[in-house]
Amino acid sequence: MKKIILLLVLIVSFLSCKKEVKKTVLPPVIVKPEPVFKFGYNLDEFNVIQDTIKNGESFGIILDRHHVFYPKINEIAEVIKDTFDVRRVRAGKPYTILASKDSTEKAKVFIYKHDKINSTIIDFKDSVIIAKTHKTPVKKVVKTVEGVIDSNLSVTMDSLHLSASLTNTIADIYAWTLDFYKLQKGDSFKIIFEEKYINDSLFAGYGEVKSAVFTHKGEDLYAFKFLADTIKGIPEYYDEKGNMLRSFFLKAPIKFQYRVSSRYNLNRRIAYYGYKVKPHLGTDFAAKIGTPIIATANGTVTESTRRGGNGKYVKIKHNSTFSTQYLHMQNRNVKKGDYVKQGDVIGWVGMTGNTGGPHVCYRFWKNGKQVDPLDPKLNLPSAEPLEESVKPRYFDFIKTLKYQLDKKSIPVQEPEEVREIIAKN
Repeated sequence: MKKIILLLVLIVSFLSCKKEVKKTVLPPVIVKPEPVFKFGYNLDEFNVIQDTIKNGESFGIILDRHHVFYPKINEIAEVIKDTFDVRRVRAGKPYTILASKDSTEKAKVFIYKHDKINSTIIDFKDSVIIAKTHKTPVKKVVKTVEGVIDSNLSVTMDSLHLSASLTNTIADIYAWTLDFYKLQKGDSFKIIFEEKYINDSLFAGYGEVKSAVFTHKGEDLYAFKFLADTIKGIPEYYDEKGNMLRSFFLKAPIKFQYRVSSRYNLNRRIAYYGYKVKPHLGTDFAAKIGTPIIATANGTVTESTRRGGNGKYVKIKHNSTFSTQYLHMQNRNVKKGDYVKQGDVIGWVGMTGNTGGPHVCYRFWKNGKQVDPLDPKLNLPSAEPLEESVKPRYFDFIKTLKYQLDKKSIPVQEPEEVREIIAKN
């Protein structure tokens, strides 16, 4: 009997202990998400609408669709016209609208993306209308690329997975010193340039080309970007001796992928005219129809018209001494009175007028007389060289860059032993 009572006591004691051991259930922890800020706004406070401008859409059409009506649209356009011309929005460009979160979903902010980095923000949510520019923070990474010409520069750069924009930049840098049509198989190059990234991963285009070297016919043609005049603040490219690469006139009115099909020739005879002497007073650059034609120097357009055998053409006065003319255009991109800068597209290659194939006939005047622009005796003006007082700073600046081009990549902050290696080379 005692054993039974003892057993019952033990069972009751066990059950009471089990009741006391209860799990403590904590209330759920609610983690409030961090607010999302972009373009300087808390996006959680708006309905965010992202879209792309369609063909035929305008700034007004887009805002009207998002419940901002034309009296207000006209007011916005007038207030911000000095900062942003709403008529210049283009199809294919992305935009973001920040709209109210109430039932009206009325647009409050319009953000127009010019490219991956640059945007214009138009804020009209309050009585004061504001337009401002915005730059997405980017990280610049210095890269080095080397290549050997197999057929032409464009094909080689493409094989290295580099875009046409970098190819065009290189063509601009060497436009005065290197004829890209005359590149030979086996010519080589090395370029040190910047790539831009958003959030460390999204490629956002190229930054500046810091330096480059082209080896053409066994000769090294260097280019170093350097700011000589800190007041004007405009950097230029110079060679290893401090000579500026840019000259007064470009070598050709087409960047590359052309051929000189006919030179300036005062004694030219043509079968079509019975082999009579018919001087050719221009230089023909053959290229595909639609190839951009560029101004070879700064100047004012004195003629932009179509006439007889010249077809559609443009003539530019550069100063009191020099003028240039560009014939047989498919279409012109400038009008009389326009001021153009060196490298601006003034038209496109065509076959208008008397021509047997697509080309631009480039004519060159000096003191009112047509001359051969490719004649080395012409003694064309060149850009201003580095001042003697600036050269020591320049030569010190390019030491590291030239070592990188000639030898190998080295740290930005060189240790003393590397400086000694550079000094010896």
